[in-house]
Amino acid sequence: MSTQHPWTNGIPGFKAMFLLLFMYWPAGNRLPAGDKDRGGLQLPDGFQAVVVVDSIGRARHFAVNDNGDIYVKLRVPDDLGRGSVAMRDVDSDGKADIVEYFGDYPDEGNYGNAMRIHKGFLYFATAGEVYRTRLTPGRLLPEGRSERILVDDYKRGRYSHIAKPIAFDNNGNMYVPFGSPGDACQVNDRQPGSPGQDPCPELAEYGGVWKFSDSKPEQRQSDGQRYATGLRSIVGMEWNSKVNALFAMQHGRDDLYRTWPQYFTPWHSALLPSEELLKVSEGSDAGWPYYYYDHLQGKKLLNPEYGGDGRKQGDGQKYNQPLVAFPGHFAPNDILFYTGDQFPERYRDGAFIAFHGSTIRAPYPQGGYFVGFVPFRDGKPSGEWEVFADGFAGIDTIVNTSDARYRPMGLAQGPDGSLYVNDSEKGKIWRIMYPGDRSSFGPAQLASMGRRKSTAPNVKTPEMVKDNLAGKLLSQGGKLYATYCAACHQTNGKGDGSRFPPLAGTDWVTGDKRRLMQLVIHGLSGPITVNGVGYNEAMPAHAYLKDAEIAAILTYIRQSFGNNAGFITANEVPRNRKMKDMLPEK
Repeated sequence: MSTQHPWTNGIPGFKAMFLLLFMYWPAGNRLPAGDKDRGGLQLPDGFQAVVVVDSIGRARHFAVNDNGDIYVKLRVPDDLGRGSVAMRDVDSDGKADIVEYFGDYPDEGNYGNAMRIHKGFLYFATAGEVYRTRLTPGRLLPEGRSERILVDDYKRGRYSHIAKPIAFDNNGNMYVPFGSPGDACQVNDRQPGSPGQDPCPELAEYGGVWKFSDSKPEQRQSDGQRYATGLRSIVGMEWNSKVNALFAMQHGRDDLYRTWPQYFTPWHSALLPSEELLKVSEGSDAGWPYYYYDHLQGKKLLNPEYGGDGRKQGDGQKYNQPLVAFPGHFAPNDILFYTGDQFPERYRDGAFIAFHGSTIRAPYPQGGYFVGFVPFRDGKPSGEWEVFADGFAGIDTIVNTSDARYRPMGLAQGPDGSLYVNDSEKGKIWRIMYPGDRSSFGPAQLASMGRRKSTAPNVKTPEMVKDNLAGKLLSQGGKLYATYCAACHQTNGKGDGSRFPPLAGTDWVTGDKRRLMQLVIHGLSGPITVNGVGYNEAMPAHAYLKDAEIAAILTYIRQSFGNNAGFITANEVPRNRKMKDMLPEK
């Protein structure tokens, strides 16, 4: 089942006839011209970029075939339920001329992720399954029915960290992570002060990587072998054939300040725990949920749920240590070891990493939203990590996740050694090329990206006071509060004493954020009690406000009038627009 993307309608019939007659136009060795603005990206000097396609849908991982055809897995299927996209550049100008949507499999769960080419098959994953379908040389779309290789019964009340990246070794094995259903295996997940469970029952089925056959159909988790454990959440993972080993990027836990404010400040919570690049050996244990990595101290430390306080090391040194540790919440969503010869020699065998970008760094700027690079030699990092491609967000300081125009998600290498990067928000794909003299590439060409690492708000370590955006956020929220809220609740937040309740010192404001967001979005009518006083005036719905506006208002009232509760960010609002489960029943 397929259809051309609407924007391909009207392409001269010559191209369609050309494709039917010759099936494929060989790319040759000459690179296409880069876009004048390099697709809006900042790159090391000498690199060029061309936008292959724009706005195909919310993309996750993708793959490039030996003939240059591109296959993308969508997070959300199109209106006809098709969750994959294929595209071809017919005239070798770097732009996709043919774009086809396809898919003959159920694609539920809003979390399709993997897309890899292996042994002539296209492998891809939905929220709960891994499929494969055969590719025929010369043909763009796969032929034959999709075959289900792995089934995960994720609907047992478990929806967190269910992304299924896949990797293949050289011996017929497929590797799939099963992420943790929680954050740190607490008794009450993500609740302030809730202790961790020891031993953690989640580790029996989650928090690790399992090994399966790459060809046996209808496998369940019980058919696989647990390869490694202590891994909370993995989205980026690759088998490095040169050193014959699995490498993975672990996402660190969340909310150190919100859940343990006695040990951590908002600054600590913005930077920790570190995101870890790990060499994952069979039988290895990375320490989750008992330990996390702190790149500021260079140690694995005991999580506060298990007696840690931000300093205690415990037995952290016994666990699998990261090869490289990155600042917290960068969200490393793909990793690719470069094997081409188009780029300068220093990039050979190194690791490119797509940092999708943070969501929970407030009150500091959000971090990530770039492609990084780690030089490797003999299977080990040989230098500090670098910024390779930036500018995806389209703005300098990212206050809310939704402010970013694009977010780098997946990586793929073309047959000519070009590096492809895609975006998860609109489905944009860039092809990054190096058309110049590789022997002349050196430190001078890297200087501008080196400066970005130390100065760009989305990359650098924020200064504790100078880069705290709380004042700006509160100022924005205060203006919105005066417009939409002060008439009833008064400028001092004390209400009017009879019809409209106070916002100061009440659990309605400082308590569960979900209830507060749902109340503002959906409104509330009927009697309620606030600080021991009954009120029965209708609260109008404010669903017409933007996510960022609602977040700013609620942050303002949670930090004003004597209140001292945590921030609310714009990315927390959308999920509550369709929910009313925290509101009183009427």
